[in-house]
Amino acid sequence: MGRTPSLARRFFERFELVHGVTYFAPECRSALDGLGYRGFWMGYMAARSAPLGQVPADVVAAMFYNFTTARVAKALPAAWQIADPAAALAARLDSAVAALRRSGVIDDEATRTAADLAAKAARTAPLDGRPLYAANRALDWPDDPIAQLWQAVTLLREQRGDAHVAILLGEGITGRQSNVLHAAAGRTPREMLMRSRDYDDEQWEHYSDELRARGLLDGSGELTEAGRRLKQAIEDRTDAAALSALDGLTDAEVETLFQTLTPITRQVVAAGDVPAATPMGLRRDDLTDGSAHLG
Repeated sequence: MGRTPSLARRFFERFELVHGVTYFAPECRSALDGLGYRGFWMGYMAARSAPLGQVPADVVAAMFYNFTTARVAKALPAAWQIADPAAALAARLDSAVAALRRSGVIDDEATRTAADLAAKAARTAPLDGRPLYAANRALDWPDDPIAQLWQAVTLLREQRGDAHVAILLGEGITGRQSNVLHAAAGRTPREMLMRSRDYDDEQWEHYSDELRARGLLDGSGELTEAGRRLKQAIEDRTDAAALSALDGLTDAEVETLFQTLTPITRQVVAAGDVPAATPMGLRRDDLTDGSAHLG
């Protein structure tokens, strides 16, 4: 069927789950706690922003987009008085590798192939306007194949995420509004987003009212037809922008990457660390199919 944006969506559903162990696996939480970071969110903010170095909370909030500066400022720069970015980077990589190994990922030919091809895609993807991806791409490359795989999928997810932020911004959807829009589309439960992204009922209604004023939500908080069209357009444009991450691979290499990465993703899902409902709103029903279907 060729390289259509749907290919980028299917690729995302594979690599994001492998990256996602860093937020949910017990090894990852323990590693960041072990550095002395206080609570999940300090560890999250420190580890994810560590490729940027010690930058102001406003910079991190701008790049992460849907967190408030106040949430980021609870963690940064205080985290750097506890353990510096280099320590956070080492902890996030080592703990992600430990979690993947526990999930059954081993250093074999298939893993090495997936790591090599994911790294080739990740290191040659477009850089323009993608600051968080650029910061991750500038990091030293690990030697261990499982570490290489995790680092590659991390680059790919931030490359896609940077483009998604730019598309939201271009559509006039703020980071806080984007959470409400995402929940209204049924991608992630409202309660999860309210809890993880710091909304009380009044704040949620405030951003809902802003979307209603644009005709995107109805009185009950459901998407209008205009809202559905906009949400789908945002997702389609994100997929189209993310498709360029595969430009450095031949069709045969893309097919091989799908065939080697999909079983790894299934192992991660089977380990049970990444919950079925996450803020990313990922589907899993396509993981029985290991082909890229480019023929």
